[in-house]
Amino acid sequence: MTNPPTIVTAQRWADVDAGVVRRDAVVVVESDRITAVNPSGPLPDTATTIDLGDVTLLPGLMDMELNLLIGGPGGPDGLPSPMHGVQDDPAYRTLRGGINARSTLEAGFTTVRNLGLMVKTGGYLLDVALQRAIDQGWYPGPRIVPAGHAVTPYGGHLDPTVFQRMAPGVMPLSVGEGIANGVPDVQACVRYQIRHGAKVIKVSASGGVMSHSTSPGSQQYSDAEFEAIADEAHRAGLRVAAHAVGDSAIRACIRAGIDCIEHGFLASDDTIQMMADHGTFLVSTTSLTDEMAVDRIAPELRRKAEEVFPRAKSMLPKAIAAGVRIACGSDAPAIPHGQNAKELCALVKRGMTPMQAIRAATVTSAELIEADHELGRLAPGYFADIIAVPGDVSADIGSTLDVRFVMKDGKVHRRP
Repeated sequence: MTNPPTIVTAQRWADVDAGVVRRDAVVVVESDRITAVNPSGPLPDTATTIDLGDVTLLPGLMDMELNLLIGGPGGPDGLPSPMHGVQDDPAYRTLRGGINARSTLEAGFTTVRNLGLMVKTGGYLLDVALQRAIDQGWYPGPRIVPAGHAVTPYGGHLDPTVFQRMAPGVMPLSVGEGIANGVPDVQACVRYQIRHGAKVIKVSASGGVMSHSTSPGSQQYSDAEFEAIADEAHRAGLRVAAHAVGDSAIRACIRAGIDCIEHGFLASDDTIQMMADHGTFLVSTTSLTDEMAVDRIAPELRRKAEEVFPRAKSMLPKAIAAGVRIACGSDAPAIPHGQNAKELCALVKRGMTPMQAIRAATVTSAELIEADHELGRLAPGYFADIIAVPGDVSADIGSTLDVRFVMKDGKVHRRP
C-alpha cells in the first residue's frame, strides 16, 4: 500500500538553475520523488499538505568532504581525541557515526561524500556499513557516497600511525586499510575499497596541515602511481578525490585525470587555470581556515596552519573568478558536524553570491557525484530532498544555518 501524496507549500523557493528565489511554492511529492512544482492543473485530492509559511524551500544541500566516523560526541568542541585511532574500536566509531549522520541530516544536508577513514579497522569499511544502515532505514542520516579507506603511502598524510605518532610495529596496516606503495600496491588498494563497497576513491596526494611527518606542499605519490589510481577507479566507474594542498601535487593529479581536488590551498594562478581548463572539481573546505580551533592542536601543526591558511583564503577568490567548478565541502569535524552550512557562508565571504554558494552545494555537488539528473534541484522526477530556511536565502546566506524543515526521499525528518 502506497502512502498518499504530500504537498509542501511555502512563500518562496530557490530556482538554482536560474539563480533566483521565486515567490510561492507548491511542491507535490509522491513516494520518494517530486512529481510537480507549482502545477497549473488540479492537486491530488488525497494529498497531505504541509504549509511552511514564510520560508524559502531549497533542494537538500550536499557536503562533498566530511568524515562522519570521527569527531562529534565525546571530544572538546566536537573534535576527535588525539588518540582516537587506537582508543575507538570499530563498533564505537560506527555508533558515533550514526549520531553525526543525524546531526548532518537535521542541518539540511541530505547527501554527503564520506572521504576516507584513517584508523585501523581490520579492513572493514565502516562508512559503507553506515551507508547501508541508513539506506535500509535503520538510522536517520544523509545519503552517503563512501570512500572506505583513503589511499596513502607509508608515513603520508592520512597514515594513522603518523596522526597518532605510533612507534614502529604498534599499528600494522595493509592495503585493506589504505596503506599502499608503488603501482601494484595502489592498484590492489583501490580494488580492495571497490570490492567492499566504496563508491568513490580518496587518495592522499600531498602532505597536510594536520599530520606530523609531512610538509603541506609535498607530493606524496609519483605520477605513475596517480595514473594507476585514476585508471583503476575509472575502469570500475568510480571517480577519484585527491587530498591535495601543494601545487605540484594538484598539477600531477590533474594530469593523471583525477576528478576532484580537495582543499587546493597552495594552488598557483597557473594551476587554478589548469583546473578550470580541465573541468576538474575543487572542494575548497574554506570555512575551516576561519573556524578550526588551531589553538587546540600541537604547536608544530599550528605553525603549518598559520602559514597555509592565509594563502588558502587568497587562493579561493581566484578560483571563483577563473570559473573552476567548485562544490561544497566542510571537512567536518574540522568544523563541527551539524554546522556544515558555515561552508556556504565562507564561500560567500570569499566572493560567491549567495545563489552561487547554493549552487555549489546542490547542482555542482550533484554533478560531482554524477547524480545531477536526480539530485540538486526542486524539479519533477528528482528525489524529494527538500529543506526550508527562514527569509530570502538569496539576500542572506546565513539563513542556511537555521534549517526549519528537512525532507529526504519524501520522508520528513525535521519540521517546525
